Parts: sequence; structure tokens; C-alpha cells
Amino acid sequence: MLILPLYDDNPPRRVPVVTYGLIALCAVVFLWQQGQGARAERAIAFAYGMVPAVLFGTAELPHRLQHVPPWATLVTSMFLHGGWLHLLGNMLYLWLFGRGVESALGAGRYLVFYLLCGVAAALTQAFTDPASEVPMIGASGAIAGTLGAYLVLHPRGNVVVFVWILIFVRLISVPAVILLGLWFLMQLASGLAAQAGEGGVAFWAHVGGFLLGMLLVPVFRRSDVAMLQPRRSRPFAAAPPRRRGPWG
Repeated sequence: MLILPLYDDNPPRRVPVVTYGLIALCAVVFLWQQGQGARAERAIAFAYGMVPAVLFGTAELPHRLQHVPPWATLVTSMFLHGGWLHLLGNMLYLWLFGRGVESALGAGRYLVFYLLCGVAAALTQAFTDPASEVPMIGASGAIAGTLGAYLVLHPRGNVVVFVWILIFVRLISVPAVILLGLWFLMQLASGLAAQAGEGGVAFWAHVGGFLLGMLLVPVFRRSDVAMLQPRRSRPFAAAPPRRRGPWG
């Protein structure tokens, strides 16, 4: 089964320079990681990723890996990624949902909003397992905040998803409240089921970022932008072909 969001029916009102800039920065950092070699990549994850035990002072990195203060890894960690799928998946969601949220907040406030959600996401993950010595990396916590903001702004907006289940292949428009609501419930359920100390996906970071995004967007949005905006297209309809590609 494959369900992949492609585009939505809420085009941005202006060029989303911050969203594009964040995508470019994450891509450049990832290419730098890849260029360092496999052994150095692991060292980079520990040096710039968020390690809860190091953040709270119960463990210490070797001196050669102490490139930034532990508190700074709350920011540096969100620009690292663990592989091509990790990067591409995160950047797809950032591109798809970040443009509309940036349009609603404005470039400067969106950047602050994004960073605050990323920091809150990392702290949420750290507090759920403060003794963990596994580094957390990735932009997904900050992006989860963007998803939470999108849900508040465009709950009835429709997102076109590519659905592939056995022989069933189709493009279908799904209301954001359903798509993002199910996504959040999956993160919450997975976080509750996860064992402390194990690696893998930082589900609690997603939960923390998402909730903060929902809470902050009423404060950060531009004064002329309404919340809970009406739908612009028919939900659960087979998506018509687009003249421009989803990246246009």
C-alpha cells in the first residue's frame, strides 16, 4: 500500500521564499553529509544531532564531537537527514504544506514559527526519554508544526493523494482534516507503542511539533488571514489531470 500526497487546492498568494530556502538548505546539508563518507556521517549525527542524555547533561560526547553546545543541537538537528528517503519524504511535506502556511503567516514570522516548532519537537522527544543516547535528526518535527498550522487554517482544504493498493491506483482528493488527523493519530499511537531507548522514528517529536503548530498559528497568522477557511474543491473526487506538474 502506498499513499502519497502530491498537491493541494490552496495555492500560495506569494512566492514562498522561506519554504524554498529551507528545502534548499536541507538539501545542501544532506549533500555535505553524503560527501563525508559513511563513518563521518555517523559522527556528524552525534555532533549536530540532538542526543537527550547530552542535552540534559547526564552523558558527554567525546571532545572531538563537541562542535556545538548541546542546546544548539535543538536547531542543528533539524537540518540533518539519515538518507535519501528521509530527506525526500520530509521535503515533499514541507513543500506541500509549508507554502500555504508561509503565505498565511508571512516570510519572517513563518521562519520563526518553523524554528520554534522544531525546537519544541526536539524537546518533546527528549523529555519522553531523557536518558537516550540515540541522536535525533531530521526536519520532521518542525514540518509537523507546519502540518498542525495547515490543519487549523485549511481543515476543509483538499489534498490530492496518489493511492496504490494492490491493483487499485488512483489520484483522489482528501480533506486535510482527515489526512492530517489520521497522520497525527498514527504518530500518537506509534509513540505510545514505542519502547524507550530504541532508535527509529521520533514519533513524540511529531506529536509535539504538530500540537505547537496548532497553538501558535492563531498568534502568528497575518491579520487578514482567517482560520478554518472553506473548501475550494470537491472532496473525495478523482483528481483531474493538471496542466502543470505538482512542483509547478
